[in-house]
Amino acid sequence: MKKTYVKYPYLTRDAVIYERDNGHKIVFAHKDGELVNISTWVKTGSINENDKNNGISHFLEHLMFKGTHKHKAGYFDRTLEAKGAIVNAATWKDYTFFYVTLPKGKDDKDLYLALELHADMMMDPVLPEFEIGAPFDLADTNVKDKRERHVVIEEIRMRKDQPWTKVYNNCNFNMYTKHPYKRDVIGTPEIISQVTREQIMNYYQTFYTPSNMTTIVVGDFDEEKVLAQIEKEFDFGTRQNSSERKNPTDKPKDKTIFIEEKSMVNTGYAMLGWLGPKAKKVKETIYLDLLSIILGEGTSSRVYQDLIEKPKERIFNIVESEHYQFKDGNNFFLQANFAPEKKEQAIKDLIDEMTGLLTNKITEDELLKAKKKIKTRLACSAETVSDIGETIGYYTTVCNDLTLVEDYIKDLETTTITDLENTVKKYLQPENAVVSILLPKN
Repeated sequence: MKKTYVKYPYLTRDAVIYERDNGHKIVFAHKDGELVNISTWVKTGSINENDKNNGISHFLEHLMFKGTHKHKAGYFDRTLEAKGAIVNAATWKDYTFFYVTLPKGKDDKDLYLALELHADMMMDPVLPEFEIGAPFDLADTNVKDKRERHVVIEEIRMRKDQPWTKVYNNCNFNMYTKHPYKRDVIGTPEIISQVTREQIMNYYQTFYTPSNMTTIVVGDFDEEKVLAQIEKEFDFGTRQNSSERKNPTDKPKDKTIFIEEKSMVNTGYAMLGWLGPKAKKVKETIYLDLLSIILGEGTSSRVYQDLIEKPKERIFNIVESEHYQFKDGNNFFLQANFAPEKKEQAIKDLIDEMTGLLTNKITEDELLKAKKKIKTRLACSAETVSDIGETIGYYTTVCNDLTLVEDYIKDLETTTITDLENTVKKYLQPENAVVSILLPKN
């Protein structure tokens, strides 16, 4: 097994990566205390879906908790929650991950129990038909078999009624041409109502492979014993690694795209979206994080001061920015809730704030505050075993390289105003934007 040490910021010991011959990675991080976090990150999400199976990653996430050949549905949650555990999972564009956080127990007994159950769920999901529910016609109102299929469909329908989801989905869809990122991770009722157990199991066997999985343990434990147990429990048998899917990379738009929709809302919603660099380009990712803080995170940000705090005539209720990191290219968003009759002025104001990052130069004080905020976030994320586990999972899965974390603070501290200005010119020009608007029907 290949063994690599990584200097993880704010931890007293180096993190260690073990890479097994089959490609399965195991990462240990030391954190004093009684709590431990166990997680397995799988390099699959909507990035590996298409128009026929969109939402299958999220549906499978639900079904992974529905029992194995050893344990019936509910045993995993019930047993660990009785030990004080928090058990959950999440699906996003680049990954699906499953985690358990719990007190390790006397002589680490509960840690070893959690490892056994976690590995069993990851390695041997049964995906029983009676838990999935039979495929059905959405137009049939007499369907009585209300199983997990219906739970997911109801979740989709609830989300579709949310204004921010509508405006985001329209923006996101139009930022891409062919890349799978354009689809909503949760899928559609039409697909979830018809997808079969065989299709779901084939998807599991294709993507839940050794080289696609990283198992992370954070806490204070006997590393040799835990390593031995993970090697034993994560037995992939003859399961083969599949080749990595290569997706077409979308370039930033060269002309502003406007999308407008009307719905049963009372106010206006806007989202301006830009494509950015790949997440593994850490320096540029840091630059966009800093720009997001300066532009629109918190009450001292530019958009809050310029568009909410100072104006005598208030157009905006909410204005903020966000930066999402993805394997095949990040997203930068400026979003707002505004008075709908002031739509034209609102869009102009938002675009002016973006161009103002160059015309109204970023100050050293703004840059210093933003750097401090990021360093504080990084320090806070090293305080809990679950946050450490998530950060490691992000770097190993989205960036495919945990060693990138070693130079993070140095890269942050050496960032200059010129770096930020060049990033705005490269990625955040008005002609590169997709502008999504949601207005009241009336």
